[in-house]
Amino acid sequence: FKSPASAQLHATYTVACEDYVHVVEFSPFDSGTNASLLAYGGNQYVVVGTCLFQEEDAEVEGVEFTVLRAFHLDVRIDSLAWSPESRLDRLPTVRLCTASPDRKLRLLSSDLKDRHEIKEMEGHSSYINQVVFEPTEGKQIASVSDDHTCRVWDLEGNETMSFSLRSPGVSVCWHPEEVYKLMVAEKKGTIRFYDLVAQQAILSLDCGHSPLMSADWCLANTIKVGGVAGSDWLVWDITRSSYPQERRPAHMDKARLIRWSRANENLFATTGCPGKFSSQLLIHHLGQPQPVVIGSATVGAGLSWHRTLPLCVIGSDRKLLFWMTEM
Repeated sequence: FKSPASAQLHATYTVACEDYVHVVEFSPFDSGTNASLLAYGGNQYVVVGTCLFQEEDAEVEGVEFTVLRAFHLDVRIDSLAWSPESRLDRLPTVRLCTASPDRKLRLLSSDLKDRHEIKEMEGHSSYINQVVFEPTEGKQIASVSDDHTCRVWDLEGNETMSFSLRSPGVSVCWHPEEVYKLMVAEKKGTIRFYDLVAQQAILSLDCGHSPLMSADWCLANTIKVGGVAGSDWLVWDITRSSYPQERRPAHMDKARLIRWSRANENLFATTGCPGKFSSQLLIHHLGQPQPVVIGSATVGAGLSWHRTLPLCVIGSDRKLLFWMTEM
């Protein structure tokens, strides 16, 4: 890593979009091809495409983004999640779940030819903050909401279980291998791990500080959990204490999102709440006292890491901005 951080205000790569981007997600799953699946959503649409970067293919200049399919909906998209069933080899299939301000989840499926399906799932009584697929088979979906619940659904739209929370649910993550383990973060500063077989909490972490805006489970090393509260980031080692091992101020304004890299267990990114002119993106390395990358975007939204590269993306006004970290 370069140390100290260089203020890399300009993104490494940029892809133009036709509208303002509210949320963007790389698929965390192998697409069956050398390109990665990526989806972004905004007002009344979701675009699904593939990304290939010059780091992966010497014939690519910068980034090659190919649109596969657009879904048109009559609502804004605020959260989206990829199903592990999304693949481009054999029989191409894309499947995503979205959350919107009308308190509905929508399951979007397409064979990228002539079969496209949108299934609505209702049950939450307030704003849905995050949605995630069970990562091995993709037959279940979990969602958290301001209605103080975490709910688990099947692909038919049936609610199969529900957990009562003590405050709004802000984040939900599924363990990459142990499919009965779910992490749920609450706004008042508690992160709980649930056993879906026993349908009860088995472990909890405490922020010591609220509101907790976002939390993420490090899927490259599941003893690590990260969160953002106030302008600080926090990192827990769940084997050592229910309180954070490390805590540092990061953003001038309030922090909004945290996401761990999938390529490196010591790398994570945080975004600030949109300010008057721009949103801040910081990439942190646990061994470094200062952020290793400092970026900014006009009204940035969403945050996601590439499956294998130390590269993250945020949405902005009519563009996707990609930041590559030097390992």
